[in-house]
Amino acid sequence: MEENSHFDKKSIKLIQGKSANWQELAKDCVCFANGVGGEIHIGIEDERELPEASQKIKQELVDKLNKTIPQLTINVGIISSIETAENGGEYINLKVLRSSQTIACTSSGKYYMRVGDECRPLLPEDMSRVAADKQAFVWEEKVVRKVGLEKADYQMRDAILADIINSERVSQFVKEMSREELLEYYLLTSNEYLTNLGVLWFGSRKDRALLHYAPTIQFIKFDENGNKINKRLWDDFSKNPKELLNEIIALPDWKESVEISDGIFRKTIPNYDIEVIREIIANALVHKVYTMRGDIFINLYHDRLEVHSPGRLPLGVTPSNIISKSVQRNQHLSKIFHDLKLIEKEGSGYDKVFEIQLFNGKPEPIVEEWDDRVIVTLKKQIISKEVVRLMSNVNDEFNLNQKEIITLGLIAQSGVLTSIALSNKLCLRNNDSLKYWMGNLLKNDIVLSKGKTKGTEYFVNPKLLKEVDFKGKTDLKKIEPHRLEHLILEDLKIYAPAAKSDIHTRVGSEIHEKKLKRSIDKLIEEGKVVKIGEKRGTQYKLSDKKQ
Repeated sequence: MEENSHFDKKSIKLIQGKSANWQELAKDCVCFANGVGGEIHIGIEDERELPEASQKIKQELVDKLNKTIPQLTINVGIISSIETAENGGEYINLKVLRSSQTIACTSSGKYYMRVGDECRPLLPEDMSRVAADKQAFVWEEKVVRKVGLEKADYQMRDAILADIINSERVSQFVKEMSREELLEYYLLTSNEYLTNLGVLWFGSRKDRALLHYAPTIQFIKFDENGNKINKRLWDDFSKNPKELLNEIIALPDWKESVEISDGIFRKTIPNYDIEVIREIIANALVHKVYTMRGDIFINLYHDRLEVHSPGRLPLGVTPSNIISKSVQRNQHLSKIFHDLKLIEKEGSGYDKVFEIQLFNGKPEPIVEEWDDRVIVTLKKQIISKEVVRLMSNVNDEFNLNQKEIITLGLIAQSGVLTSIALSNKLCLRNNDSLKYWMGNLLKNDIVLSKGKTKGTEYFVNPKLLKEVDFKGKTDLKKIEPHRLEHLILEDLKIYAPAAKSDIHTRVGSEIHEKKLKRSIDKLIEEGKVVKIGEKRGTQYKLSDKKQ
């Protein structure tokens, strides 16, 4: 099992022997308590799935664990037990309960939170966001106005339960539950009353209107001059989230498309793919801050689509890492959306949005975080028709997975991407993660590379580009070092002495700055170019010998 936002593995050495580090375990417990809760399996090494077959855990160690962690933490609840793995080895299953209404910390006054598979410290400016997210958790489960189950809209309730039972994402164990057990399982009811989540899904219109704060949505369409030409409102609280989503998807404005040639055939590319619309709107509903008033705005311009969602991104998620981070704000609402197949997966669907946008030859989505909202922008225009044909042909032949499609799309649209630039686009921390995203692209010669380590450059195999009659812009990104050195020498014959930035502009600004510097350094080492001045005043000229 992989480590994630609610699971971690620790060596038994963490709590026994001379190298025991109880403060580190206390920090991890605080992280989970401030997140969604979780389990820590103690006695399993990071690179292993199971403990040593001969490993036995003494009860005294568990008792010490139950005594020490409460002494080192504040507002942290734990339950620990000895478990036996498949191979007969024993380990400690430490369950950390979510701190639903308070912020947990270590006894030394330090705050942490689990984000993905990381434990990160909380800064002072993060505390208000953590508090707001905890209110979101409480909001889902809370019974406020004591709306009885008999006041529910039975048609809505039965339709939701039928969808859950018929969903392949729901386990057979859950499907066999009674109606009352299902409602309790999804936290839609509590002691015969509807929770806020239950009111949202199948409460009466009046009860939903009195809920703080049920979603309201505005769809506004603009012409080329920025004038409003159409407006739709969903602000009467008569529909649950699924009904809202279905009505928005059914708008005729999403049916507009363009055709591009694909050999003797024509390929239809929608201006905005319906799956992308579903994911973006569903994510806006799932991650909305329901303790904060504000409408969701869907603004359709002639060249782009903007979706405005009130509230900021969940803590740990940023516009730059949204493709790789999965953090749930409304955990139980997110589970219902997932089980009803309204979102691609729990926590995030932006990887699906990236996949479809790039496969259709369009720019990746732009995510902006403002003080009071998150804005997602989708561009309508196709960057390159040749990229569309390339993606389609390669996928037909090699059946690419999602990560390979995203990686190939980014490289194809950029022409050449360095290892660092590609990692930054995908928000990856190391080359091992990049290999995971590259998949079989290198193995199948779809993407080629040159250079080593951080200087590695990736580009699409020219043979594939030739097959689709690729008419991309010719530039010097892939220029070979000896040719670049010749251009530098020719430039200095005319303009010396010259600063590196001026040489860069004249030779080709698309060439990576580090690549240019390596060539200049090599020319200096060979005695063909000399450096004049220091720091910002540095200039270069041909050596007397070269002149």
